[in-house]
Amino acid sequence: MQNPYFFDSQRFDSKYRTEQGHIKILERFSKNSDLLQGIENYRLAILEANPNTFVLPHHCDAESVFLVVGGRGTISYVWEKQRKSYNLKSGGVLWVPAGSIVYLTNNDDNERLYILKLLQPVNTPGRFKEYFGVGGENPESFYSTFSNEILEAAFNTQSEKLQRLFGQQSKGVIIKASKEQIRALSQESEFSPRGRREKESSWGPIDLLNEQPVFSNEFGQYFEASPNHYQQLRNLDVSVLLVNVTKGAMVAPYYNSKSTRLVFVVGGSGYFEMACPHLANAKGKHGSQGRKERQGEIITDVHYQKVSARLSVGDAFVVPAGHPISIVASQDSNLQLAGFGIKASHNQKYFLAGQENIWNEVQSEAKELAFRVPAREVEEIFRSQEQSYFMPGPGQKGKGQRYVASILDFVGF
Repeated sequence: MQNPYFFDSQRFDSKYRTEQGHIKILERFSKNSDLLQGIENYRLAILEANPNTFVLPHHCDAESVFLVVGGRGTISYVWEKQRKSYNLKSGGVLWVPAGSIVYLTNNDDNERLYILKLLQPVNTPGRFKEYFGVGGENPESFYSTFSNEILEAAFNTQSEKLQRLFGQQSKGVIIKASKEQIRALSQESEFSPRGRREKESSWGPIDLLNEQPVFSNEFGQYFEASPNHYQQLRNLDVSVLLVNVTKGAMVAPYYNSKSTRLVFVVGGSGYFEMACPHLANAKGKHGSQGRKERQGEIITDVHYQKVSARLSVGDAFVVPAGHPISIVASQDSNLQLAGFGIKASHNQKYFLAGQENIWNEVQSEAKELAFRVPAREVEEIFRSQEQSYFMPGPGQKGKGQRYVASILDFVGF
């Protein structure tokens, strides 16, 4: 059975490509399975731009959240008659309102810029478009669709001059810029506090890697910017996350209470395993219930299908709310993940193993009745793991592995 929650890197289609970079869009989630209809109105995209390049101004009929996962650049947008420009590096997060004119530069002389984008269309669910006023042969300008009479009246300018203005660009959406132009475009319009949660009235960027990790030990780190703390993320009700799992380590089995996670592999390799009740039902495992009922046997509608996939750079996967999952890094590289949480307000992450597992809060009598094993034995097993959140992966027990790399070394692809 096809894994409906996993999308390999080949399922990102190039929407724009030039010699200086490209923008790739992941196919609509519901195209993969009806089980993903709940996130139908969200799309993932990845932008890659060469050093010293410029992405042409445009607006989009979608709300967007940008997460820089490699390199550094300046993102500018015009909203409510004001230009807002911010210099961002790896871990930088910025909300870009629908309809605002946005453009950006890669300021580095050597490194490529990588930006992971979450988009929420405002017109047609799951579908969005970019609109370029600048342009010519490539990209086409939307001004060219208007009649000469309309344009002459609107600009109070003769059509010959207008045709020249709107017909010069032919090099595509991502183009080379001079160092002098890059330097001028990298001037910030506003400065926002770095490494601190911003005031309720602020709409500036978030420096996620300068925050304290939510979970951290020698086997991994987990950073998350939540709409509970950031006004910028509240309207969309999304969170932004970065995860580093040390090579050979794993994330303890856990589930999210209400938030579905859209995850992208930024670095390294590994795999995940997840329990899914929907796929088990789809396979018809409960088709014999009618016979069991006639025979007077115990009836249950609880079945799970294991969902798993190998992970490599450029892949994406979905973790629906309530689904228990564990993620394992390969033996030879850290696994670095970036992503977004949908319906993230007041979400709780419940760990199912380790010192901080949720079973510690369940009464002993309840555990004894539920597992049909003496409570002392249940508690002994659930407390035998000394680590919390991140822990040694399969085959790593007793090796005394030390934390060897920080997510602050995030370098992108």
